[in-house]
Amino acid sequence: MEPSFWHSRWQTNNIAFHQPEVNPLLVRHFPALALPAGARVFVPLCGKSLDLPWLVSQGCRVAGVELSPLAVEQFFFEQEVTPVVSVQGALRHYQAPSIDLYTGDLFDLTPEILGPVDAVYDRAALVALPLELRQRYTAQLLKLGGGAPQLLATYVYDQNQAEGPPFSVSAEEVVGHYQSRHRITQLASVAVEGGMRGKTPAREEVWLLQRP
Repeated sequence: MEPSFWHSRWQTNNIAFHQPEVNPLLVRHFPALALPAGARVFVPLCGKSLDLPWLVSQGCRVAGVELSPLAVEQFFFEQEVTPVVSVQGALRHYQAPSIDLYTGDLFDLTPEILGPVDAVYDRAALVALPLELRQRYTAQLLKLGGGAPQLLATYVYDQNQAEGPPFSVSAEEVVGHYQSRHRITQLASVAVEGGMRGKTPAREEVWLLQRP
């Protein structure tokens, strides 16, 4: 998808993908990561998700990257936090206690800019990308995270009956992307109330990716 698609969605407030609450599947399955206090969790394509402050409330430090600066600015405004803003390469860095958010292209983010990653939480990134970008994305995520454990949420539905995003990502595709670096366990498969935009049944699946 072109960057202009996502910029337009934020500019017009067409953000049905933004959940107005913490993702209950994160709350339920986060303990499976078994992270120590102070662990740094990377959240790709984070938007202004309420999952970010929830992770901080669990004793984690959070790093995220988001294409839209408007999303990140809204996040800090709604959290009543004033970040320190700087430029790092092609990205802008918004820094606040326990939170580092970067705005710009995910593929411009480097391990040197991002810093250490103890775990990855991907709720809305892999499913936001069309098939032709997902392989490049997962390779970039492995580069940035160094194979860190990951909590991954995906959707599965008949793509012929409804268009993404979010796109349908099968179990076979998850395995294909990550089996070279991770042991893969499915933690949940939950029916989506109302299906995918009311057009077709859908399930949200949660995966735990661990180092072998």
